[in-house]
Amino acid sequence: MEPRLTLADCLRHHLRLTGTHVGCEHGVCGACTVIVDGAAVRSCLMLAVQAEGAEVVTVEGLSNDADLTPLQKSFRRHHALQCGFCTPGMITTAHALLSEEPDCDAARVREVLSGNLCRCTGYIPIVEAVLDARAAYQPKGRDRSGDRA
Repeated sequence: MEPRLTLADCLRHHLRLTGTHVGCEHGVCGACTVIVDGAAVRSCLMLAVQAEGAEVVTVEGLSNDADLTPLQKSFRRHHALQCGFCTPGMITTAHALLSEEPDCDAARVREVLSGNLCRCTGYIPIVEAVLDARAAYQPKGRDRSGDRA
């Protein structure tokens, strides 16, 4: 593998994981966001060799073949996508957020997703979908308020 190969190009062209989209190639649009060791990162700005030994999760790795994840179902339920180009980056970014902060509020969701550009939806359904999916990220035995269920 060429040392200057980006993680995005490695995923798409060498591993055929085409759910990771490449938009601006400058880390601005967020379409190429993947999760590396639990953190959302722009795969167009990271070299593939930098990911050696790390756990890399793409949008394909968030679900299994049998069913969509609760977050993906929420995106569908809230019509939080139109053309779909930004959707993998939105979902991986939202997944990383909800994994760390399952009780986040709308302001926090908007702040975290502000680095992911969408030209179709106007963001409102995307924020609603993320907020609706919070329950799926709660620790077992707890409700949204953090109290024991």
